[in-house]
Amino acid sequence: QVHVAESGGDSVQEGGSLRLSCVASIDPRCLQDMSWYRQVPGQEREFVSEIDNFLRPRYADSVMGRFTISRNAGETTVYLQMNNVTPEDTAMYYCKIHQLGDYRCPTFTQWGQGTQVTVSS
Repeated sequence: QVHVAESGGDSVQEGGSLRLSCVASIDPRCLQDMSWYRQVPGQEREFVSEIDNFLRPRYADSVMGRFTISRNAGETTVYLQMNNVTPEDTAMYYCKIHQLGDYRCPTFTQWGQGTQVTVSS
């Protein structure tokens, strides 16, 4: 089974910065898309950012210009740099790994257990 582990969540003041990390026990020779989602209790989980196998990033409108996603394929790690955070960014942040299948790599989707980010005003 594949293990996905997020870290870096913390309490931070409005306007501050935080960097989240996600490490996955995956084969770097296979192809993966990596994404960040967030969820507030009682609400639906929402998309935050994604970076595909060609290192093309995509962002939700709510974080555009403030958050930056990046990945280190050799270390099977994805990062989310969060700048100028607001209280609306408070949520549990989840990492999602989607592996594209081919003749030697199985396809799967795996979620981490989340890391909490709390922004105070």
